[in-house]
Amino acid sequence: MGARFAGKVVLVTGGGSGIGRATARAFAGEGATVVVAGRDERRLASAVAEIGGGASAVTVDVTDSADVARMVETVVARHGGLDVAFNNAGILGSPAAAADLGEDDFGAVMGTNVTGTWLCLKHEVAHMRAHGGGAIVNMASNIGAHGRLPNMAAYAASKAAVSALTRTAARDHIADGVRINAVSPGATDTDMSRRPGETDAGRAERLKNAIPLGRVGATAEVAAAVLWLASDEATFTVGHDLVVDGGATA
Repeated sequence: MGARFAGKVVLVTGGGSGIGRATARAFAGEGATVVVAGRDERRLASAVAEIGGGASAVTVDVTDSADVARMVETVVARHGGLDVAFNNAGILGSPAAAADLGEDDFGAVMGTNVTGTWLCLKHEVAHMRAHGGGAIVNMASNIGAHGRLPNMAAYAASKAAVSALTRTAARDHIADGVRINAVSPGATDTDMSRRPGETDAGRAERLKNAIPLGRVGATAEVAAAVLWLASDEATFTVGHDLVVDGGATA
């Protein structure tokens, strides 16, 4: 157990499951006080129980600016500040060819993945720049700016937008002491990477030739990338989009 984040307050959106939960656990293991945020109270409570170490939860709808502001205010009121944020909340949406996407489906993906990330960034930066700075990592994807797949136009567009937003915001706010980067995972061992009804073995068979490394990523591997970007080891890394995909888009 290290202590890179001892004394730091860390917020993880989408922290109830998957990569968010694994990353919250990793931050806590490195000494951070962690707050997980999301919509599902049951999943959040389960994550808090697993993480331990003074972790807590706050419910939030990342598409609602007032709710996001309340989330940040809650973290600060509980713990006296906010040092690091991992804006991980996102949705995949329903697969469909670009011209066949429903307008509501397209809007939902863009609303959560792009507007939600921007709103979190907006309110986190507002606190951080007034209190000595901080580090933010946004969740992008290797689908988007780095690669494309059929029937994923909304998701690809949203994650490409997150990558561009991250790079631009990083330039805007590094002078404020806020260092902003993104992580772009490939297929990872989460529910999102499995097709409906697909087993882990079936997913492994489907993807083994699509990923040069020959397997899906572990959530801990993505978490390690996030922690590095958020740590003092990466203080000269600004506006970077770190791809963690086993070589799929190399």
